[in-house]
This record gives sequence, C-alpha cells and structure tokens, in this order.
Amino acid sequence: MAKACEVCGRGPRFGNKISHAHNVTKRRWNINLQNVRATVNGAAKRMRVCTDCIKSGRIQKAA
Repeated sequence: MAKACEVCGRGPRFGNKISHAHNVTKRRWNINLQNVRATVNGAAKRMRVCTDCIKSGRIQKAA
C-alpha cells in the first residue's frame, strides 16, 4: 500500500542522512497517515488521510 494521502496525494519526501563525519546515506521522511472513517458522497468510507488534511477540515469524519 502506498504511503500517500488519499485526499491531497502528498507522499514521502526524500533526502540524505548526514553523519558527524559527513557520511551521506539515503533516507525518507514519511507523512503522518491515519486510518479514518470519512463521509464521501453521503456514505462512510475508510481512508488513509494525513493529519494535515484532518486538522484543516478537508475531510468530514463519519459518526
């Protein structure tokens, strides 16, 4: 399963881990995904949504 938000499509960011001795290795910053029951077109649906979308109110949580 992809590490991407189903609402905004945001995924992991890539970069380098740099040690004190300046050894460079690849690393990734994953986004904070949460499994949420949201209302989509009047029906409840399970979605993997980032916390940014939850906090900004882009989704409506199902009761």
